[in-house]
Amino acid sequence: MLAFVIRRLMQASAVMLVVAFIAFSLFQYVGDPVMALVGQDATPEQREQLRTDLGLDRPFYVQFGHFVSNAARGEFGLSYRQGRKVSSLIRERMPATLELSFAAAALALFVGVPMGVYTALRRRGLLSNVFLALSLIGVSLPTFLIGILLILVFAVMLGWLPSFGRGETVSIGWWTSGYFTTDGWLHLILPAITLCLFQMTLIMRLVRSEMLEVLRTDYIKFARARGLSDRAVHFGHALKNTLVPVITIAGLQLGAIIAFAIITETVFQWPGMGLLFIQAVQVADIPIMAAYLCLIALVFVVINLIVDLLYFAVDPRLRADRAAGAH
Repeated sequence: MLAFVIRRLMQASAVMLVVAFIAFSLFQYVGDPVMALVGQDATPEQREQLRTDLGLDRPFYVQFGHFVSNAARGEFGLSYRQGRKVSSLIRERMPATLELSFAAAALALFVGVPMGVYTALRRRGLLSNVFLALSLIGVSLPTFLIGILLILVFAVMLGWLPSFGRGETVSIGWWTSGYFTTDGWLHLILPAITLCLFQMTLIMRLVRSEMLEVLRTDYIKFARARGLSDRAVHFGHALKNTLVPVITIAGLQLGAIIAFAIITETVFQWPGMGLLFIQAVQVADIPIMAAYLCLIALVFVVINLIVDLLYFAVDPRLRADRAAGAH
């Protein structure tokens, strides 16, 4: 197990280095940050002086090496637009993004899995067909359209929920959370539903497909022949063996939720890292854009490692294969 973890950490380091290189290379051609900072009225001397102060006159490999060494310490330089440390900006916005992402992931998982199990066990039921029809809507509609429709119905027409912002938050050290206030929960409902809908329908369809496949296997037929109850067969045997691919998808979807919260945060003006990234793109704020991409890559790498480790806890066959290989 230790050798496996070390090998994966080495692979993760290589992946992060490649992602940092790609991000830093691509964002060099997004735009000229000097023009965005000083505008059209600045003299060539002022622009050249600012370029020197920002270190943009150095060779590419020097800038990249400086970026990697700082990123390893959690520092990504100064924002061209705001003149503040990028790490400070991300630290301020991270609680909002993680709060929204965890709420969406929990909603997708705790609603999607039961819906998938139900549609697998009640394939011809009316409610199952309704769930499948709703899942097609969730997969087909783009996220921004879902968010706009929810705002139109529940915020504009009915006036039940707020349409933008994060609401009232509570500070716990440097961390802020809206989980401890009623206003925070009200502001969280619409963005969380918008962000989770695609993942929820994907998990539901995956669980349904895997459950139907497992129910056709020989060991399920043998369990029924032994006289076990439907509850024991469905939840004690079938569902447990369905969870292995579900863990993979659920883990990757958590990373996707954090990465693609950009659209939801933009629609609802949610003050998270995604909105910060969009604002940075508009002014070619390269340090923020590169830092965001590296951070999202780190999230996926960590989640993949956790998912691989969870395999050993869920699937005993993997532990047996590794033990046999060691002997």
